[in-house]
Amino acid sequence: MIDPIADFLTRIRNAQQAGHRRVDIPASKLKRAMAKILVDKGYISRFIDIQDGKQGIIRMFLKYDSYGLPVIRELKRVSKPGLRVYKGGNEVPRAQNGLGIVILSTSKGVMTDKEARKLSVGGEILCTIY
Repeated sequence: MIDPIADFLTRIRNAQQAGHRRVDIPASKLKRAMAKILVDKGYISRFIDIQDGKQGIIRMFLKYDSYGLPVIRELKRVSKPGLRVYKGGNEVPRAQNGLGIVILSTSKGVMTDKEARKLSVGGEILCTIY
């Protein structure tokens, strides 16, 4: 697999389009940190770690609204292996004028755009979610 973050986002996107309640994703520290942000911001209900004797699996439980539509409207990969996108602390973009979130990988860990602006740290823009 060349781009594990794109795979992470695509698995979530495909599971939501199929109407699944949960999705299993191969685990890594970065993906766990991203899943934790999604839970904290209310985009997924919860996630659990499943040990399989290898790298492990993250089982994410997706959220839908009262009409059966997914809470996550769009997932977009910004920085790609062929073209990395870095922004400074004062240049961090907003998603949907603040209605969505931007997930960054910084020197202080994986965080949202609001946290990065508050701490004045920049980093690699991983994805936008709204």
